[in-house]
Amino acid sequence: MTHQAPIQRLLIANRGEIAVRIIKTARRLGIHTIALYSDADAHAMHVREADEAWHLGPAPARESYLDTGKVLRIAKEAGADAVHPGYGFLSENSDFATACEQRSLRFVGPSGAAILAMGDKSGAKALMEAAGVPVLPGYHGADQCLAVLRDQARLTGFPLLIKAASGGGGKGMRRVEQIEDFDEALAAVKREALAAFGDDQVLLERYLPRARHVEVQVFADTQGNAIYLGDRDCSLQRRHQKVIEEAPAPNIAPALRRAMGEAAVAAARAIKYRGAGTVEFLLCGEAFFFMEMNTRLQVEHPVTEAVTGQDLVAWQLAVAEGRPLPLSQEEVVLRGHAVEARLYAEDVAAQHH
Repeated sequence: MTHQAPIQRLLIANRGEIAVRIIKTARRLGIHTIALYSDADAHAMHVREADEAWHLGPAPARESYLDTGKVLRIAKEAGADAVHPGYGFLSENSDFATACEQRSLRFVGPSGAAILAMGDKSGAKALMEAAGVPVLPGYHGADQCLAVLRDQARLTGFPLLIKAASGGGGKGMRRVEQIEDFDEALAAVKREALAAFGDDQVLLERYLPRARHVEVQVFADTQGNAIYLGDRDCSLQRRHQKVIEEAPAPNIAPALRRAMGEAAVAAARAIKYRGAGTVEFLLCGEAFFFMEMNTRLQVEHPVTEAVTGQDLVAWQLAVAEGRPLPLSQEEVVLRGHAVEARLYAEDVAAQHH
């Protein structure tokens, strides 16, 4: 992909603070911004901040922000030449990314093929094994019959995790301590996976009780360059949801930090990635293992921006214009420390969260 014309009119297919964040960066770069809003967001800040705003539909996301037909129609009518999906909603929707590409509408993110490759957790682990990226012992095969899964559970060893192959966000996941509990946990994961993702295929992974959750921020352009911008520790979680994110991850030796960063870059190169992405690892002592790749900007990207001094949204827009990454690996310098906390509301007694 060669250098393209600058983005002039950017549609932000999201809402809330990420939409405001994108609008502010785009304004600084002289890009005209187009906001979308549902009935619930008519007076939201991102609507006020954008150069123009278009009504999407009723409050439910499936009738507004998740309606790809409406989003693409507005993009055309508003004269947008690029779409930024933010995070959540359509950011990891491979069909939407491909539809943008087919309409010569620049999708500020990876290709539909790259999103698809990492969206299938089983297929992604096979790709990572082939690329030499360490993966956890487990099973991610196509044969999903109960007898095969039981046998693979025994081979993997206990404790283990049963995970939805198309999952994410902590949904469709059960820890199993012994084979006697396997069938019941498997049935529960399959039910949750089918309800949440429309796919009940699962994978099995060895569970590491005292492992840390460390993720690496990667960036790749269309010129063949790929680098990592430090890492974040996301080990403090509630119901498999991240609560505290810290950059850089503390108490990691420089050689190990570099090895994780290089493995993350290898993961990105394996799927011909472009733009911002996060490769998640489990770190146990000096060993680390690939978990998954988030093919979008993360909620926790501000802590990486704080320690690198870089505007990652600006980087995304530059890559979408076909320009090379602003820095080489050697030029990335981390300064200081940053922590982000997420707020959750729970009715613990009622098990609502």
